[in-house]
Amino acid sequence: MIRPDELTTTALAASKADGCIVVLTDTSEVNVRWANSTMTTNGHTTTRSFAVISVFEDSVGVVSGNGVDLDEVRAVVAASEDAARQSGPNRDAAALLDGAADDDYDAPAAATEIGVFARLTDELAAAFASSRNELLYGFAEHRLETTWLASSSGLRRRWVQPTGTVELNGKIADDLTRSAWAGAYTADFTDLDFTALAAEVRRRLSWSGRQVELPAGRYETILPPSAVADLMLYMAWSMDGRPAHEGRSPFAAPGDRASDKPGDEQPGGTRLGERLTDLPLTLSSDPVAAGLQTAPFLVTTASGDSVSVFDNGVGVHRVDWLRDGTINALAYPRAAAEELGGRFTPPPENLVLTGGSPASTDDLVARTERGLLLTCLWYIREVDPVSLLLTGLTRDGVYLIEGGEVVGQVNNFRFNESPIDLLRRVTDVGATERTLCREWKDWFSRTAMPPIRVPDFNMSSVSPAS
Repeated sequence: MIRPDELTTTALAASKADGCIVVLTDTSEVNVRWANSTMTTNGHTTTRSFAVISVFEDSVGVVSGNGVDLDEVRAVVAASEDAARQSGPNRDAAALLDGAADDDYDAPAAATEIGVFARLTDELAAAFASSRNELLYGFAEHRLETTWLASSSGLRRRWVQPTGTVELNGKIADDLTRSAWAGAYTADFTDLDFTALAAEVRRRLSWSGRQVELPAGRYETILPPSAVADLMLYMAWSMDGRPAHEGRSPFAAPGDRASDKPGDEQPGGTRLGERLTDLPLTLSSDPVAAGLQTAPFLVTTASGDSVSVFDNGVGVHRVDWLRDGTINALAYPRAAAEELGGRFTPPPENLVLTGGSPASTDDLVARTERGLLLTCLWYIREVDPVSLLLTGLTRDGVYLIEGGEVVGQVNNFRFNESPIDLLRRVTDVGATERTLCREWKDWFSRTAMPPIRVPDFNMSSVSPAS
C-alpha cells in the first residue's frame, strides 16, 4: 500500500484547482464475538479510504477512493475537479485554512492487535464458567483510525482516534425471550471491567423471574445513562444554526417556525438564551474530555447545515450546548456564522451531560415508591421536527419498582417523548458516568451521562417486542 505522505503529496501535486484538500484515513480494527456462552469468531482488518476536495472559487467537488495506487489517486483528483466545475456556487464557501505540519504528520498509521482483548477474554471465560441458567452473547471491537489532513494552503494535520466498544446480552437458557443488555465504551480496554458488566446483566436477568403486564400510560420512570445518551444525542444533532434561523428547527424562536408562521411572517430568531430547566444541567462537547478524547481539529468530507468542507483543519474547543439549563450554542460553519451573526461552532464528536447529584441509578431506584426502570431504547425515529417529538421502543428489560426495590419485569412499550420537553420535566438527576448508547453506538459512541427521573414518561402503547 502506498505511504500516506506519498498519497497526499501526489494528490496535491496533481491538483489544478484553486484549492485542494486531501483527507486520508487508515483503519486498523480487531473484533471478537461470542454466542451461547462460547467464543465464536475473531477478526483483524485494515482498510483505507481517502477523499479529494477540489475548489474553484465558490464551487467544490468531492470524490473518494481507496488509495490502491498513484494512478487511482490522480484519477480521483481529476474526477473531483470535474465535479467542482459542474457544481454551482456554495453558500458555505470560505478561505481554506492556512497552517503548518503536525510534528507526527509523517508517522505511519497506528495499528491495533487482537491482544488488546487479553483481559476481556480472561474475564469472559470466567463469566462462561460461572454461568448457571443464562447464556451470554456479545461482541467487542477495537478500532484505531489514523487520519491525515493535507491542503494546498500548507496545512498538515494528523490524528489517531481510538474507539472500543463491548456489548453483552444475556438470556435465560430455558426462556430465550427473557433478555438483558449492558454495554460500555473504552479507548483501549485497560479500564473496562467486564466482570462488573456481566454481573449487571445477571442481576437484571434475576429481576425477570416475575413477569408483570402493565397498560400504556404515563409512568414515573428512571432512565439509565445509556437511554439518556440516545435522547440527548438526537437533540444535539438537531442544534444547527441555519435551520433555526430559517424556521425549520425545534430551536427556532416561537412564532418563527415554519409550521406556525401566519401569512408573510419571516423567520430569523432562535431559542438561544432560553431556559429549558431550572436544574443546573450542562450539555457539552470537548475534544479533551477525559476518556472520550476526539480530534482537536475539524475533519469532514461533506458539507451540511452544521459543517462545511471549507472548514477542514479549524481548531475545535469545548462547547456548552446547554449551560446551567439554558440553550447556549448552536452549530454554525464559518460562512453561516458570518452570514447569520452566529459563532463558528462545529457539531459535537463527544457529548457529556453534567449538573446532577452524586446519586447512582440504584440510588434513584431506592427513592422511588412506584415506577419503572428502563434498560435501553431502540428504533428511535422523529415524529414531529418542530417539537422534536421522538418515538421508539424499549428493549431488553423494563422493570417495575415498588417501595424502592425492583420487583419484576414488565412488558415493553412504544414511547413518545421530546428530549427538549423531557428536560423541562426531569425532577432528579444522578452522577455522570461514561456510557454506551444503544441506538446510535455505531455512529456515536463517546458519551457520559447521568441517570434521570421523569415523573410522567409517556409509554404511548404496549409493544410485543422482547
